[in-house]
Amino acid sequence: MSIGGARTALVTVLLCCTCASLAWAELPTQDWTRTETRADCASYNPLRMPLFGETHIHTSFSGDATFVRVRTTPRDAYMFAQGAQIGLPPYDSSDQPTRFAQLRRPLDFTAVTDHAEWLGEIRTCLTSGLEGYDDDNCKALRDEINSPPAGINAPIPLVVAAFQLTIQSANPMRLSMCDPDTMNCQNEAAIVWGDELDAAEEFYDRTAACSFTTFPGYEWTNNLGGYNLHRNVIFRNADVPPLPTSYYEQPHLEGLFTRLEDDCLNGGASGGTCDFLSIPHNSNASGGAMFQPANSDNSPLTKADAVRRASHEPLVEIFQHKGSSECDPASSPNDELCGFEQLHRQQLFATASATTLIQPSNYVRRALREGIRQHDLLGANPFELGLIGSTDTHNSTPGSTVEEDYAANGHLGLRDAIPENILSRIGPGGIVTNAGGLAVVWAEENSRDAIFAAMRRRETYATSGTRPIVRFFGGHPAIDGCDDPNYLEEGYTRGVPMGGEIGPVLGLESPRFTVMAQQDPGGNGEPSTPLQRIQIVKGWVDENHQTHEKVFDVAGNPGNGAGVDLATCTPTGTGSASLCTTWQDPGFRANERAFYYARVIENPVCRWSTRLCNSLAVDCSNPGSVPSQYAECCTGIVDKTVQERAWTSPIFYQPERLGVKKGRIMFGSGSGADKLHLDLTIGRVPPELDVKTNGLTLTLRDDDVIYSAALPAGALTETVPGRGYRLNDPSGAIAGIRKARLRISKRGTARLIVDTIPVDLSHAQQSNHRIDTELASGAYDQHDSRIWESSPERLEPQL
Repeated sequence: MSIGGARTALVTVLLCCTCASLAWAELPTQDWTRTETRADCASYNPLRMPLFGETHIHTSFSGDATFVRVRTTPRDAYMFAQGAQIGLPPYDSSDQPTRFAQLRRPLDFTAVTDHAEWLGEIRTCLTSGLEGYDDDNCKALRDEINSPPAGINAPIPLVVAAFQLTIQSANPMRLSMCDPDTMNCQNEAAIVWGDELDAAEEFYDRTAACSFTTFPGYEWTNNLGGYNLHRNVIFRNADVPPLPTSYYEQPHLEGLFTRLEDDCLNGGASGGTCDFLSIPHNSNASGGAMFQPANSDNSPLTKADAVRRASHEPLVEIFQHKGSSECDPASSPNDELCGFEQLHRQQLFATASATTLIQPSNYVRRALREGIRQHDLLGANPFELGLIGSTDTHNSTPGSTVEEDYAANGHLGLRDAIPENILSRIGPGGIVTNAGGLAVVWAEENSRDAIFAAMRRRETYATSGTRPIVRFFGGHPAIDGCDDPNYLEEGYTRGVPMGGEIGPVLGLESPRFTVMAQQDPGGNGEPSTPLQRIQIVKGWVDENHQTHEKVFDVAGNPGNGAGVDLATCTPTGTGSASLCTTWQDPGFRANERAFYYARVIENPVCRWSTRLCNSLAVDCSNPGSVPSQYAECCTGIVDKTVQERAWTSPIFYQPERLGVKKGRIMFGSGSGADKLHLDLTIGRVPPELDVKTNGLTLTLRDDDVIYSAALPAGALTETVPGRGYRLNDPSGAIAGIRKARLRISKRGTARLIVDTIPVDLSHAQQSNHRIDTELASGAYDQHDSRIWESSPERLEPQL
């Protein structure tokens, strides 16, 4: 783990890998198996460890990186991620780089994701003797990259515009250096792709040290109409398709999925272990199109569409150097922190029209809200998204996210290599950009399978570039969980981690959420900024299918007095080294679908642009003294300070799930003398749970079936039309059930109480252990899995 610094007691709790003395505690189940040949990792933590990395990096293999004179390769990117120094443009008369970059703290994992588009074209244009090398567009490209760079205000070179326009069309066509059948460009792309894969393999540590993990990947660059609908495709292992699928082959998301299913999941790859994730990014520049509840042909989503999208896209990149995609002040007016690093297409590209200004549907929080609304309408959530951050660097510099370094390093080659460029309002690469973010995964070890599984289950969080350590659990943990030395065991045993799903685990009461954060420990010259507060962001959908949101301050103090001396960038005031709380939602309604994510806010520090303007001795109090190229230092287009932050993946509350409100297995003195009492809650009864038509099946299991009862349709007598049902049978003719009552409220919540006469429950282990309770009716089939605690002659569920 690249977290550096001294270990505190809280860090020990956050990373604890023992179950201490809790007899009922369980370790989380490892949800992956090895799909590759490698040594087992010497460092393995069943309670999982935070691994810091990146899944969005470009090198000179990307055409737009070549346009800005970047020469570094995927191998350079992987070396940089592990702490090596690399050179950046511009290059001097001896063809040597004049800038150098180096991480202060290495990363744990990295995926290079060069654009699938233009892989073959760029190689064709830069490799003498290849078919297409003498094409006019190739000549113009070579002239452009071999000539002195134009100023930041110069028009985009025609050849660059020509490349860009090919991925903005609904019917994309490759440029003229490619044959009519495009085979020459695809053949060259295959060579470049092979080099990408070789680099990933070369730097992947397959030894027991597990020091660094790489992932094969690429970016699918749908820029339809000039809007960002891009995806990064990450493969689980080295078993990958022979070529990336580009926008030219599949200009629609559904087509990309079909191609990947055919080439990867359905045996198209050679090894039979291929798997992939698609990660959308920069929805803030998508023109509102990234998270529409429709297919590319504008047909409405079906349940199958929603299931497919959720399966292939479990994550979204919420933060990178082109801004935050969390939320915007206009559509979240009660969240004062939504203004953080806002950037939209009109700021990125000065030629964009006013219609490209911020739209609510650009943002991840609104997507999460739309997702739970669609779940209510369709029965599946297309946008059940976990959160990560990355940089989108085009310099081959993954993890270069430190505010103090951004002005010198930039992310876009020559585009932001000098102060007058990076301080320009003209983008991309101007003053409105930032140093980018990081992806953090909670995984048992630093290997491809373990990290990929963490991404698949959404046990991830994003940061704006710093490295705080954050845990977030939801379920029924102890009320004083922060004081429990077995915090992690409690979190996994009595709930779910970030990215998980829960039901009415405490009946009609709100689930409990525990969040614990430790400030970035810094190290090697990187600062360690105290925490200011933790917030929980809630989104929910009401009975009328309208969505809402609310932000709760749950720990820390927004008025802690922390600030910054803007002249020296020296922090002032105090903060917290760690924060922790257990919280319940005061507005919880068991019948309303919801999501909850934690946002951890650090104390303010100087923004990179403030540091640069100070170093240039820009005096905004004397406007006449400010050089025109540094005018943006004084316009207020960006804030002078920033509060770095982390966003956890949401925990999703599913009201149709089952919860055990109370229960008791009472063991008698002889065979067949045991009794069962169950008090179950369903937050919202779906139509398929129809006891008049479908009946009910109730099952309790541990390693064996403890109890099973099938109540046929009509076995429960209707006492209140549509809402009340009862069975009274002292003889227990149906599976020993003496009494069963089902009550459905006007809001749709349900309570099912079952009592038996003496029956045989001897298959239940008489010790603390996990019992799964299943309730089925027609297509409805839900479970509650929790620890039942043993006491003399009985078992009762943890509450």
